[in-house]
Order: sequence, then C-alpha cells, then structure tokens
Amino acid sequence: MKTVVMTRTGGPEVLEVMERPDPVPAAGQVLVEVAAAGVNFMDTGVRRGLAWAPEPNPKVLGVEGAGRVLAVGEGGARFRPGDRVAWVYAPGSYAERIAVPADALVAVPDAIDDRTAAAVMMQGLTASHFATDFYPVQPGDIALVHAAAGGLGLLLTQIVRLRGGHVIGRVSSPDKVAAARNAGADHVIVATGGDFAAEAVRLSGGEGVHVVYDGSGPATFQGSLDSLRRSGTFCWYGPVLGGPGPLDIMSLPKSIKIGYATFFDHIHTPELLRARAGQLFEWIASGALKVTVGATYPLADAARAHRDMESRATTGKLLLLP
Repeated sequence: MKTVVMTRTGGPEVLEVMERPDPVPAAGQVLVEVAAAGVNFMDTGVRRGLAWAPEPNPKVLGVEGAGRVLAVGEGGARFRPGDRVAWVYAPGSYAERIAVPADALVAVPDAIDDRTAAAVMMQGLTASHFATDFYPVQPGDIALVHAAAGGLGLLLTQIVRLRGGHVIGRVSSPDKVAAARNAGADHVIVATGGDFAAEAVRLSGGEGVHVVYDGSGPATFQGSLDSLRRSGTFCWYGPVLGGPGPLDIMSLPKSIKIGYATFFDHIHTPELLRARAGQLFEWIASGALKVTVGATYPLADAARAHRDMESRATTGKLLLLP
C-alpha cells in the first residue's frame, strides 16, 4: 500500500510516498481502507520534530480520517467488514490502509459522507470541547475566535452560535472575512498580529469579551489578554506555535482565568468519543453545522498540502484522498 512518510525532520520536502506492506489487525484492532485523511497543524509539528521525536524515521504521518472496514482482529467485533467508520487519533493515517484500535473508531451514519466525517473529527471534537466543556458558552456570551476562517475556527464559530453566543472573529486577510461571516461571526477583525484588542473591546460594548479562543501563538497572547472583560476566560491551545513564556500569575488583569485546552479531555473514554462524535453528526445531518472542506489532495501531494496550510492562505479543512 502507499503511505506518506517523513524521512527526516524538516520542511515539506521531507515527505515522501513509500510502499509498505498492508497492516494486519492485531487483537482489538480493525483494518480500515482510508477514504480521506485529515491534514492537521499538529502534523506539521511532527514533521518539524516537535512531537513523536522518539519514533524512528521513516514514519507515517497523520492521525485522523474516515473509511470502510476491511477486516476485524480478535476483540474488535463491534465492527464488521463494510462498516463505515471515522477516527480522531490513529497515528499513520496518511495511508491507503490503517489498523486502528476498535475503541478509537466511531460509526459514520449514512447521511454523512466520508470527506465530511474525516473533516469534522479532530477539529469538530476540539471545537465541541472548547465551547461546551472548557468554557460552556451561555446565551448572550461574546467569544473572540482567532483564525476564524480555518477549519477549527469555522466549526467553533458555529457551535458558539448554536449555544446562543455571539462571535467576534479574527482573520489574517480580507479574503477570509466572507468565510468567517458565513459561519455566523457577528463581526470580523482583520489583523495579522496583536493589534486587535481595542476593536474587540469596542465591538463587545466596551466591556471586553467573555471568552477568547486563541491558538495563534505568542504574537496574539497579549492582545487576547487585553480583549477579555473582568472574570473572562482565556482558552489557549495549539502547541505547535509555542507558548507565551513564563507568566506571573499575580500580574494577570481583571480576575481572568487562563487554561490550556486539550481535546482528549473531551473524549477520554470510548463512550464519550462516540457520544461527542454522534452529536456532531446529528448537527451536520440536520443542517445546523456545516463542514467546509477547503481543499483536497492525492497522497502524493501531501507536501503541497503542508505548504498550503503553513502559508495561512487556506480556509476550511484540508484532506488527503488516497
């Protein structure tokens, strides 16, 4: 089978298509033919050596996808050959076939196509965590969503709106404003760095926002702090771009709360994974949640997908189609 591997640490040029034997599902695993694999920013961090460093090269990238069951190992009998499934964290997903633990799989309803299922798992579950667990958005709350035209930002904006909140989106260029507004953002700020706080405060009636969702790295950290109202919540995420450095907790303004949100805490049991994914699928099937696939690529063009993602010129989700 064809796979996309990183041969060494570095830029997109270190990605290569390599033939490997088909995996054999071990006990508790399911062999899946991959229909679509999600491209995530964390994949670029793995490629640059920021994660999975102990694993020897060449190693297959990717953690997310959707497809159809080919075979079931002992103990994976909850699924049968022919079942459509999706997963959110199974290393080695940039491949034509993958063996996935049965507990990491969710069944995909007939109403959801493979590309949509692959596109909503990582970013949809992350957005669900942010807006329902980490900071349960209440009707009337105002949220500042960074990278509001990206795959995560578009889904997060919609979930905030589903819960009765309002959204101020930040995007990096004027050509992304329409995508953020179409997702439901009430206001959109165009800013590439930290010069957005005054406008966010103004748009929130002078008080500041109730919650900031910021995965844009150190450049936006101070602006996000300045955007919050008293007792506001700062949801920090996305380790690839690095953290803000040491913080003096006694210097934090306005009784704000800061936390680092990890989507695994939203789905830390198989039952929660199925329930949370099921909710996303229900929203999609009803038309309440729209998933935007920004671009698709064959496996051989994985390096181009990485370049496009890192250029920040894309909107929506990027997928590889084996």
